[in-house]
Amino acid sequence: MEQLPHRRSVSWRFIYFLASFYVAGNVVGGIALGWSALHSASAPIRPYEERNARAAALAKSVEFRDVEITTPDGVVLRAWYMRPQEANGDGVILLHSISGNRVEMYDYGNWLLENHYSVLLPDERHHGDSGGLTTYGVKEADDIHRWVDWIETNELARCVYGLGESTGAAELLESLPLESRFCAVVGESANATFREEEYTRLGRLFHAGPWLGKTFFRPTVDVGFLFVRLLYGINLEAASPEQAVVGIKTPILLIHGLDDAYIPPYNSDLIQAKNPAIVVWKVPGAVHVGAHAAAPQEFEHRVLEWFAEHSVAAKPAGARIQN
Repeated sequence: MEQLPHRRSVSWRFIYFLASFYVAGNVVGGIALGWSALHSASAPIRPYEERNARAAALAKSVEFRDVEITTPDGVVLRAWYMRPQEANGDGVILLHSISGNRVEMYDYGNWLLENHYSVLLPDERHHGDSGGLTTYGVKEADDIHRWVDWIETNELARCVYGLGESTGAAELLESLPLESRFCAVVGESANATFREEEYTRLGRLFHAGPWLGKTFFRPTVDVGFLFVRLLYGINLEAASPEQAVVGIKTPILLIHGLDDAYIPPYNSDLIQAKNPAIVVWKVPGAVHVGAHAAAPQEFEHRVLEWFAEHSVAAKPAGARIQN
């Protein structure tokens, strides 16, 4: 009986230790999470990749241009622009996923060139040969708006379309409140919000679902978002495709693999819930950004049909989308 107070004291010290460890872990983990989110790793364009792309364009009589724009905050963004010999007058902006670069979308670019579309393949902020920091659409939304400006200024495209993968898809959706000139867009494996993506990522580290990120690791995400906002002035809460599509009239096709463990398909459901006009195609057997690999013919048919259905030729004379 005399040892009970001692045992109680040891128990409380252990609880205090665990609580202190949990708090410290959330602070340190949150800071690391915030910093790494803005500084996502991405390889520059390798010389041989550009040589091969130029040689392939020359062999097919495709016009190939290096493009560079400077954003209002002084960031230099770079891209390739390719125009087929028999162009149909429409252009497509292709947006890659996190940690990728324009080369990731090169095969899609060649496929669209074969179907007579001109294509613009940008490196997003902090990716490839572009500068700046990754902000998951907070700043990239305006970058996409300026890429549309470039196409319309330099090519006088009848229609400009967008095709994005993962983070590129999310940023494409986030650009829509700023950019009403898209005739239609397609996004594969988009997150509903960047916060939702982080919950999933943290849960996956421990072989669990997003519920673990939303509960045990929620303070970690909160600290990370606060760190980024205080140190860099970037509000990652604003990285929200589901809010961006509210009231948007631009035709949107979302594609999501049913086996996507990185950004589960319910993310597309959350986005569609904010705008019921959005069309969602869920692909059996497809993993993250794996719809083309799982169903290549149907993927190509659906995307080309989506663009064709919302082309200038398919609209009444004088019709224009107003968001």
